[in-house]
Amino acid sequence: MVTNVGDHIIVESEAVGQPTRDGEILEIIRGEVSVSYRVRWQDGHETIFTPSGGSAKFVPAKRKPKAKAASKR
Repeated sequence: MVTNVGDHIIVESEAVGQPTRDGEILEIIRGEVSVSYRVRWQDGHETIFTPSGGSAKFVPAKRKPKAKAASKR
């Protein structure tokens, strides 16, 4: 899946009883081997997060439809 700045990331906790984390992707950092994300979490903290395989779900941000160009006659 292709992610974009503004999309949301949802991470399930590995510890029993810990809540799911939800945040907004602020920056995509592409390395040679992996991709990391600068994320602003619901509690306001920002971190660099590198998800392991299957640990994160990405939810696309709602995009505004592009306005059609006015036709010239």
